[in-house]
Amino acid sequence: MTNQNRAKAPARIPLHEAFGRAFLAVAAVFAAAKLALVVLRLTDGGGAWLRSPWALPLLFSEDAVAALGCGLLAAAVGKFLPRAGARMLIVAYAALTGFVAINVPVARVLSTPLTYQLLGGTGGAMADSILSYVTVANVIAMLLVIGAAAVSLVVGRRARLARTPITAVVLVVAALGLVTAGRIARRRIDPAGLHGNALITLLVSSLAVRRSGGGATDRDRTADAAVAEGPARDLSFLRGAARGRNIIVVALESTGARYLGLHGASPDAMPNLSRLARSGVVFEYAYAAYPESIKGLWAVLCGAAPAPNTEAVDYAADRLPCAGLPASFAAAHYRTGLFHSGRFLYLGMEHIVRGRRFDVLCDAGCVGGVHESSFGTDDLATAKRVLTFIDETPRDRNFLAFYLPIAGHHPYSSPGPPLTGPFPVADEIDRYRNDLWRGDRALGALIDGVEHRGLGDRTLWLLYGDHGEAFRQHEANVGHSIFLYEENVRVPFVIAAPGLLAGVRAPQIASVIDIAPTLLELAGLPVSATIEGQSLLDGRPRVARFFTDWAETRLGLREDRWKLLHDPVAGRTRLYDLTLDPDERTDTAAAQPERAARYVTALTAWSAARRAWVKAGGQLANPTTPGHAQDAGPGKH
Repeated sequence: MTNQNRAKAPARIPLHEAFGRAFLAVAAVFAAAKLALVVLRLTDGGGAWLRSPWALPLLFSEDAVAALGCGLLAAAVGKFLPRAGARMLIVAYAALTGFVAINVPVARVLSTPLTYQLLGGTGGAMADSILSYVTVANVIAMLLVIGAAAVSLVVGRRARLARTPITAVVLVVAALGLVTAGRIARRRIDPAGLHGNALITLLVSSLAVRRSGGGATDRDRTADAAVAEGPARDLSFLRGAARGRNIIVVALESTGARYLGLHGASPDAMPNLSRLARSGVVFEYAYAAYPESIKGLWAVLCGAAPAPNTEAVDYAADRLPCAGLPASFAAAHYRTGLFHSGRFLYLGMEHIVRGRRFDVLCDAGCVGGVHESSFGTDDLATAKRVLTFIDETPRDRNFLAFYLPIAGHHPYSSPGPPLTGPFPVADEIDRYRNDLWRGDRALGALIDGVEHRGLGDRTLWLLYGDHGEAFRQHEANVGHSIFLYEENVRVPFVIAAPGLLAGVRAPQIASVIDIAPTLLELAGLPVSATIEGQSLLDGRPRVARFFTDWAETRLGLREDRWKLLHDPVAGRTRLYDLTLDPDERTDTAAAQPERAARYVTALTAWSAARRAWVKAGGQLANPTTPGHAQDAGPGKH
């Protein structure tokens, strides 16, 4: 090499210096983002746990892991790509800064940075919801992160501190110390989602979805086989009572039981629902299988629980066939249809509904309502489309119609005329209640349309909430997908049959996976042995299980008066006595160690078996069938 070429060649930065510069620059970005997030969360009224001495290591432990990884990557790039490495690292640093900045308002609202699952849910259908969070405070927070990145880049180039080997050693030791302390802290305090690092969260969630399902062992299939506890009402006299009736199933979007007059709320956000329930059975304690609409719909159609860390495509009819509701009613010569005010492209819903033996599938594009939002069309137009389906059904055939409205979904301004609701708008929860009321107007139009056609006493209705909705009843719990508190998963569940029933309240625990077998028994149709759910007519106590995996996987269970919440990653378990503590404030796990341990063992085995079954395309023996062992819960023998 000539002297001239040697002069042009870039000087190779020592590995320890490349590591130190990258570590400090990235750590500055993470620290700025975390501090901005903490300030925002404090303004929202959360953050009581920050007074704990364990708060600091817990806040920054994942950031330390990510900074270590970025430092090592920078050192490797500097060694093996000395010429192009500098430019690559600048581009990567800019991209990282932008991603971390965007995650500040995301974590403020959702209590987690973007996960693999959340990224899949940020498409065009969510545009209105996303835009509602473009506020001055959130924009300032993002700009502060970007500013911190620029400053740290300039300072890092000039600082001598990052150039010494001892600095690299100190940084590694400090980072490992933070990580160790953070792991201990996770078991001691609940950070309400503030601890997550954007890079680590995205990587871990992506790997969790992509890993294989594993195998279901005999222990997986039998660990949950114990006798369920709790009260139940015998409804066996209703078996076959709806034979020859038409069936309308209504999936109420984002509708939590606690907000309805049906369950004691005043004023009543859904009076038409309450009117219909007066000629039916109200299940007092019903639960979503999953606090999100798409896999929750699969649970209803197929009468089985979905599994953690799976995708909508895993439930496609060609991958995971089921002899569920549409197939069973189609085989009995019912005309079947599903009508949705939203869009089937949202979160892969088309995988769930296509190939399920619906004669008619119609979403917002097919409904063609006058009023639209990014999420869909107005519910009144969809209700009218259901009535058209009814009119088109030959009189010698019964029908099974699914009506899926969107009122109640964030940003709580479903498309349609600007009607004034009964709630004065003081905050977001009032906008939500008014939106439920607007959706109830469309439901009322559907009910009246059925009655006007002379089908009122020839139709059976089943109405349920696909999941609840949270408004910080617990710290950082907003929306529905991240946590499993009552506001997230307890839903209305009504079976109404004018002329057949009148004002019955059933105390047994119910799950949406019980809808399929219950409807089939009501209609006098056979229940496939592959259906996991149990008919709610037999008067036996039940156990409801639920989970979420939109951030860290969380598992939950309701049996009798008891509700258990288990965070496998944090190793933290909480047990609530909902009779004495309906708002889930007092953890009784320490006072009930045997019960809590039994529930955790059952839930862990159930979760693993469910995932193995789904990933195997249903080819493994179902962990809760045959023999309808689903009602075998983790209670005492």
